[in-house]
Amino acid sequence: MSEQQTPRISMSAEEIDAAHLVAPPKLNGQVTVRDYDPQWPLVFEREAAQIRVRLGHIEHRIEHAGSTSVPDLPAKPVIDMLLTVPDSANEALYVPALEELGFELVIREPDWYEHRVLRKYDLDASADTANLHVLSAGSHEADRMLLFRDRLSKHSGDRKLYGDTKRFLAQQTWEYVQNYADAKSEVVAGILERATAEKSTDAGR
Repeated sequence: MSEQQTPRISMSAEEIDAAHLVAPPKLNGQVTVRDYDPQWPLVFEREAAQIRVRLGHIEHRIEHAGSTSVPDLPAKPVIDMLLTVPDSANEALYVPALEELGFELVIREPDWYEHRVLRKYDLDASADTANLHVLSAGSHEADRMLLFRDRLSKHSGDRKLYGDTKRFLAQQTWEYVQNYADAKSEVVAGILERATAEKSTDAGR
């Protein structure tokens, strides 16, 4: 798929299984969503500082992404991190260095912006795991993730809408956590549409 690809709406069980390098963990239950914890950005920075040192040999950028990066937003106790590198498909460039820090490559998606996910377990009392999303520099998906984060950080209305949606969906039963994430797609798309429109307006001033 090309960089013009639009955000996917949902993944089938077969697609979830194909993307995982290990058997995807089944939830078969409710998703844990907690109130915002001010410890989360500190945990992110601790991990990010180590990654910056390990990846000093390549151009890279690391950002706190996902709901744990947005103050006052409820979230799963999982620290989502975004790492951009020159070529995310070139795993030899970064995976061995990250494995030395305890990260494990668990997802490989060549047809989705060459997206990779490395996971670290037993992270902190405030957060069960870290998901490190790896994309190539300049990736549309990386820009989309940061645009969404920034919109939620700045706009209380969209932040409340998203938080309420998360809490409502978390009460339902899901086979995979990915199914819960996919169920938020319509709300996410609306927030991104408003963020894009505002960005275009600001650029035209």
